[in-house]
Amino acid sequence: MDEEKSSIRAFLFSVNRHKIVGGDIVLADRRKVTSIKQYNRFAWLNIGTILFGAIFIYMIITLFSYLTSKHTASYEVTVGSISGNYRYTALALKTETIIPAGYSGYVTYYARDGARIGADRTVCSIDEQLPASAAAEMAAGTGEELSAIDRSQLRDELFAYSLNYSGSAFQEVYNLKANLQSILLNSSSSYSAATGGLVNLVNAPVSGFVVYTIDGMESLTEENISPDSFSKNQYRPVNVRLSGNAVRNGDDLFKLITGETWYLYFPISSDLKIKLQDRTSVRFRFLKDNTTFSAAFSVIENAYGSYGRITLKNSLVRYADDRYLEIELLMDSKKGLKIPSSAITERVFYRIPEEYVITNPDNSGEITFLRESYRTNGEAVVNYVTASVYAKVDGGCLVDTSLLNEGDYIQMANTSKKHKVTLSNLYTIQGVYNINQGYAQFRQVTVIDSNEEFCVVEPFSSYGLAAHDYIALNASEIQADEII
Repeated sequence: MDEEKSSIRAFLFSVNRHKIVGGDIVLADRRKVTSIKQYNRFAWLNIGTILFGAIFIYMIITLFSYLTSKHTASYEVTVGSISGNYRYTALALKTETIIPAGYSGYVTYYARDGARIGADRTVCSIDEQLPASAAAEMAAGTGEELSAIDRSQLRDELFAYSLNYSGSAFQEVYNLKANLQSILLNSSSSYSAATGGLVNLVNAPVSGFVVYTIDGMESLTEENISPDSFSKNQYRPVNVRLSGNAVRNGDDLFKLITGETWYLYFPISSDLKIKLQDRTSVRFRFLKDNTTFSAAFSVIENAYGSYGRITLKNSLVRYADDRYLEIELLMDSKKGLKIPSSAITERVFYRIPEEYVITNPDNSGEITFLRESYRTNGEAVVNYVTASVYAKVDGGCLVDTSLLNEGDYIQMANTSKKHKVTLSNLYTIQGVYNINQGYAQFRQVTVIDSNEEFCVVEPFSSYGLAAHDYIALNASEIQADEII
């Protein structure tokens, strides 16, 4: 208890020694102990905070502008040429004759598909009874041995199949099977075993190539070719050798290609027609086997359109089975500035005769002319106008249509001679939008070669493009002088 009283007494003594004067705690003997200052509420506001805030606001505005603005795809102009783009699906027409069955029964084929056979040579036989299969006899070991020639043919057939094997062309397996069967049945030993005393032999009436694929287009002529002739959607070829060995009188047995001359047809556009109309021959490549040919060429027209015709007098044996062949024309490519076709557009300008303009000696692409226009009250206004030249054609300079109106006059300097602006002064040219400077500048181009995707234009044009310029990829998406 005494200790507590002593502590309280010491505390009261300490309080009596201090007093507060103007916010300062002062000892009883008037000595200043410390100073209490008010806290600054805006201590965070400094130059660093201001700069960071400004940068942050700028980034937000830039991001918003990017997300809401229209984006224009660009393309860098390169020097090049168009090659390997003249590819077509060609329709092959040959002199074809379908041979029908003269009997009903079971057919056995001896000639290989695509083989050339002489007149009166046996192609197949028809028997009322199902004949014994020589191939089956050989497989069972009861038939006679194959000759050296037959074994060589079998090896060649298997080697050709393995060389051209494709996992997506399973139909070739059936063709291989049929070809091997034909070799076996056509061998000297198996022939007698397979035919025995049959009399219903079917011979080729004329010499030609034997083909077992029948597609209903054997009678198609040049006059009847139409765009539908090139559609593969409804193309349904039938291999009669694989469809079964039972036939009825009148069924299709096989067909003969009796002429060495055959034709390839492919549709051509108006632009390609102009390029090819004076040609009498053309070089092309079969994409099937990359074989290149030079052959006679002509452009034909019928009621359905224009078509290119290639006349071939050899190599029929390679493509006897094919109705459609992928080809590539090997054209003489022209070199220049290569740009996408989508970048080309057209624009209308007013043409001013060159004698009415003053050319800037420091800039050949800039001119000045004296324009006389009229206000609505009929008052004439004469002033000098400076304009950019977009091209020079027919002795005149092409300027933007916004600088002139129909009915205005252009006065020749230091004379009273005038040129009236009419709709006949309008001139349309092709061009692209150059975006090197950040906005769309129209530049004239002259196309010297083209296909569906790209164009080659003349280089070194005073009002055109240069290599490594950047242009708008799709001209239909932007306007002239638009900021990109």
